[in-house]
Order: sequence, then structure tokens, then C-alpha cells
Amino acid sequence: MKEQIKNRTKQFAIDCWRLCKEYPKTREFDAYCRQLIRCSSSVGANYRAACRAKSSADFIHKLKIVEEEVDESMFFLEVFMSIHENNQEELKRLHKEADELTSIVVASIKTVKSKSSINKSKIIN
Repeated sequence: MKEQIKNRTKQFAIDCWRLCKEYPKTREFDAYCRQLIRCSSSVGANYRAACRAKSSADFIHKLKIVEEEVDESMFFLEVFMSIHENNQEELKRLHKEADELTSIVVASIKTVKSKSSINKSKIIN
């Protein structure tokens, strides 16, 4: 599962970068493109860092950073949808992918938290 998510986060960054290359270069919009590329690239890097975490708390902390980066990517995709009429299908697809990544990250955080609380209760008892 982790390998599949690593691949999805990497592909998400690549797709966002390709999308941004297609837009006209204006000063304002170029700044939006740079931000989308930055946050979509950080999604994969931060997920890989989370996978290397040594503790549950560190894993959860890094996954929350991933969630924030995905949320920021979604924001810029929504900005693009409102500004440009072209590439709407690709924007919707990327937005859906970001939404699915968020769901996976949130589910992973909940799973680790529940496992941590179960392990803590076993130690206490």
C-alpha cells in the first residue's frame, strides 16, 4: 500500500508540473504555478519522509504535513479552475486525485492513532 501511495504522490506532482507548463506565463499566474508545483512536489517528499518515521508520533506529524500540502494543492487547483476555462477536465481529475490522497492520509492517521491507543492500553493494563 505504501509503495502505491508513493507512486500516486509522485505522479500527482508530475501531473501538476505538466499542467502548469501548458498555461500562459503571466506574472500573477506564474506565481500560482510555482506555488502549485512547490506544494504538489512536497506531498511526495513528505510522504516518503513519513514512511521513514521512527515513531508513531513522528509518522502522524509528518502525515499531517502531507495533508496540509495536499490541501494547498487543492486550493491552487480550484484557483486555476476559476481563472482558466481550458484544461478543466485535467483540473477536475487532479482535484479528485488530491481529494483521494487526503482521504488516504486521514485514514492512515486514524489507523496509527487507534493502534497507538490500543498499544498504550495494553501497556497500562
